[in-house]
Amino acid sequence: MKDVLFAIPPEIVLLDVAGPADAFRMANQERPQSYRLRFAGPSRSPRTGIGLHLGSLQPLPKKLQGKSIVVVPGITTEAFDLDSPAIDALVGWLARVGQDERVTIMCVCAGSVIAAKAGLLSGRECTTHHRHIDDLLRVDPSARVHRDRLFVQDGRVYTSAGVTSGIDLTLHLIAQHLGAKCAAAVARNLVVYMRRSGNDPQLSAWVLHRNHIHPLVHKVQDAVMRNPAAPWSSERLAAVACTSPRHLARLFAEHAGCSPLEYVQRLRVALARELIANSDLALERVAERSGFSSAHHLRRVWRRWETSSPARIRRSLQA
Repeated sequence: MKDVLFAIPPEIVLLDVAGPADAFRMANQERPQSYRLRFAGPSRSPRTGIGLHLGSLQPLPKKLQGKSIVVVPGITTEAFDLDSPAIDALVGWLARVGQDERVTIMCVCAGSVIAAKAGLLSGRECTTHHRHIDDLLRVDPSARVHRDRLFVQDGRVYTSAGVTSGIDLTLHLIAQHLGAKCAAAVARNLVVYMRRSGNDPQLSAWVLHRNHIHPLVHKVQDAVMRNPAAPWSSERLAAVACTSPRHLARLFAEHAGCSPLEYVQRLRVALARELIANSDLALERVAERSGFSSAHHLRRVWRRWETSSPARIRRSLQA
């Protein structure tokens, strides 16, 4: 049984704790007595970022027993103060226990910045929430920070982008400890849409270009999202909005920052990526199901937005 100790400072992002904790709990349902959850912190009853107070936390232990996992959750941006007494106490504790080679460090969101201040990310590959990338670089310029990754492993130190990516990272750890089948079962029980890999970008194509309020553009985007593989043409997209292709292109450029057909292609690539990650379909079949005319066409469009090839992504997920 592995001890999983959540090191909880005041003003934590509650989902950074609850998501991973529930994933470990459900892993115990699949494989009993795999993990023992503990919750400790520099204060006994800290306030979370949503105003809820936690009670009866254990004090930070002087040492950890055997092979343990220390989870360092993030704190809210509004309360981000690395010089506060509570954070200072947590940093000192992390610096000490983090020297033990038996201890795995798992950081969620701004927890990476706290770990960096404790010296645990020096020279390591890592990531954090995109809002805290610059904070992490300021705290430890030697850290090799990946700006657009869901999670990164460097030895026994794991860092993630935050919130839901903390669940992705926990599933990754469960797969390493208990096998991919167990991790998949936990993902199903959590009703997680799909198990994402660390190479996935922080901002999904399914939410990109949606940060606007224009109703016609949203109407077209909703139609494409419902069926990215449909035979979308400029005329068919414009018909959804009851306007001309030229006017729709202007609306997309102004409000979505892309053309209508670029939006279609991004969603088709996202759909193809999911099929590659979650099936054994040949690339020609993936292309057909995601709206491309051929595997060659898929590869050509794929290179515009993806740095890894389809084959490499499939190999990394099956490793």
